[in-house]
Amino acid sequence: MIKWFQMHLFLDTANIEEIRRAKSLGVISGVTTNPSLIAREDNPDYKAAVLEVCSIIDGPVSAEVLSLDRDGILREARELSSWAPNIVVKIPISASGLEAVSVLSQENIKVNLTLCFSLNQALLGALAGASYVSLFVGRLDDIGHDGMALVGEIVEVFRHYDIKTQVIAASIRHPLHTIAAAKAGAHIATVPYRVLMQMIEHPLTTAGIERFIEDWQRVAKRAAII
Repeated sequence: MIKWFQMHLFLDTANIEEIRRAKSLGVISGVTTNPSLIAREDNPDYKAAVLEVCSIIDGPVSAEVLSLDRDGILREARELSSWAPNIVVKIPISASGLEAVSVLSQENIKVNLTLCFSLNQALLGALAGASYVSLFVGRLDDIGHDGMALVGEIVEVFRHYDIKTQVIAASIRHPLHTIAAAKAGAHIATVPYRVLMQMIEHPLTTAGIERFIEDWQRVAKRAAII
């Protein structure tokens, strides 16, 4: 029997207005943030910023730890997960990170293992118990690697072994990346607001709308004369 799953779009931002506008479209299932995105919004109250996102989005909201050692990661992760039921803790891949993931998974705390750039890293994250692994395809492309090919390889391996960890295509740079993520079988693509808006647009759509309006105006003008 064929197994079908729906690909989801997350919004990669900490901008509240962008999140509100994206949610109104009815196409966003979650949000990913990181310290850089939070800092860009110039909001010194990290907890308040994350909680505001959680109040808008019902789905997963990724919030990242800053500690690098196992105990620090665990302490931050437990604190973050206590803020709201839909928070997913983002932990960068490292030996300490994997140790923390293995503990947190036993505590039913969902983890998004981030900054992954290889099948090895994604596989280790899944084995440790991560709910999500984030592959930074744009950064791989920047150094001459095929980021989406890697996403496809990881999806294939996870399907072969029936691994439940979901694959996130992250570091999306343009609408073609989103298409490639869908073709590669990614469970989720997390996109900047700018890319989401670009996905809506097409020059033929714009021209078609303009033509419809012009034609209707001509009809209305003739009707008024008659």
